[in-house]
Order: sequence, then C-alpha cells, then structure tokens
Amino acid sequence: MFRFWGSQEQQAQPRPQEGSSHSLYPPPAERPHSPSQVSPSEAAGIIALLRDKSVDELRKLLSDKDAYSQFLLSVDQVKIQNNIRDELRKETLQIARNNMDKEPQIVELRNQSRIIRTTELATALEKLNDLERQKEEVLKFYSPASFIDRLQDAMNEADKESDVVHRQLLEKEIDIGTFVQKYKKLRTSYHRRALTHLAAKSSPIDGY
Repeated sequence: MFRFWGSQEQQAQPRPQEGSSHSLYPPPAERPHSPSQVSPSEAAGIIALLRDKSVDELRKLLSDKDAYSQFLLSVDQVKIQNNIRDELRKETLQIARNNMDKEPQIVELRNQSRIIRTTELATALEKLNDLERQKEEVLKFYSPASFIDRLQDAMNEADKESDVVHRQLLEKEIDIGTFVQKYKKLRTSYHRRALTHLAAKSSPIDGY
C-alpha cells in the first residue's frame, strides 16, 4: 500500500488485480477534503481511470502533489464541479456589480422619498396649524368676553351717532322731525344693547 505525499516510498508491489482489497487512494486521514460526497458512479469512473495507469504512474500520483492535482483536474466530475463553481462566482460578481451600479439610483430614490415625506409632513402641519388658528379665532369671536366687548363697542358707536345727530339739530343741518326719528332709533338701539350687555355680564357664562 502506498503512502501519501511526503512519506517514505515502500518497495514496488505488483499491480492490484480485479477484486483486490488494496486501495489505490491515499489513507483517509491524508486525503484532501471534498466539498461534496462522490456518488458510486463517479467513484467507479475514477477507479477506472486509475486502473489504466501503471505502477510508476500510481506511485507518482501518491508522492507528487502536482501530479495528483493535475490528475484530479482531468477528471470529468471535478471539471464539472469547477465549472459550476466558476459560473456561480461569475454570477455572484455580476450581481454585486449590478447592485453597485444601482446604488446611486437607490440613494437618489431614498433621498427623493425622504424629501417627499418631509414636504408632505410640512404641508400637513401647516394646514393643521391654520385650522387651529381658525378654530381659536372662532372660539374667541364667540366667547362670552368677546360678545360683551362687541356689545360695548356697539353701545359706544350708538352714543357717538346720537351725539352727531344732536349736533346736526343744533347746527340746523336737520329739522326737528328728522332729528326725532333718527335720535329715537339710535337711543332705542343703544338701550337695547345696554340691557343685553348688562344681562351678559350678570350671566354665569361670563366666567366661562
């Protein structure tokens, strides 16, 4: 039986016959690890290749790493596995290149998406703030305090208009009939607002 690389050579033995129990492979502990198990048919093909070699060729395979590697690379099953490995490597590299080529586009799309989200959010917040302002203005306009203030302003305005009508009478800009009609209307409006103003200030909702 032959030792693997680096071992002392033993005396040549006759070429194994059919059915011999002697193995032509390196001992299991020294055999290179294979990434996948060899099927029986593949093993039979490799054995057939070894049977065609002379004792010197077999000895060289067991003692010469380069010769052993060349023999493995010449086996069809090894060629197929190497081709599959190379194709997978090429596909992986191509996928990596494609991803790298698309990276600027991905970054641009991500930035655009962020800008859109930010813009939409800013617009929505602006609309919300505007609605909040309108709500505050409406609440303020219809609040009891605002209502009382508007009544007071209307009373003051009626008072001023009454004074104007009275001055017009004194300066004879209007006759007595016109004065009475306008003055009565203004004072009625004033007193009506004054009563409403007093009632609003006395109402419990004043403290709302």
